[in-house]
Amino acid sequence: MRAKTTGQGNSERQKAVKILARSLYKQLTSEGYDDKQIVALATELISEVTNAMASEHVARETTPPPVISASR
Repeated sequence: MRAKTTGQGNSERQKAVKILARSLYKQLTSEGYDDKQIVALATELISEVTNAMASEHVARETTPPPVISASR
């Protein structure tokens, strides 16, 4: 499940993601991975996120609404 952030927290999270991406890229290139391999990794990450989002969407669409009973 994804964490939701708003306002200042979202801005900080975006900065952290950029720093993480830069750091990961530097580490991968220093370990000998070439740009094509790094793009393949990024593609796989996008695929994983896309699949997770699709699964969440299907789960929301197929989950019946809660039954509300009136108690007296």
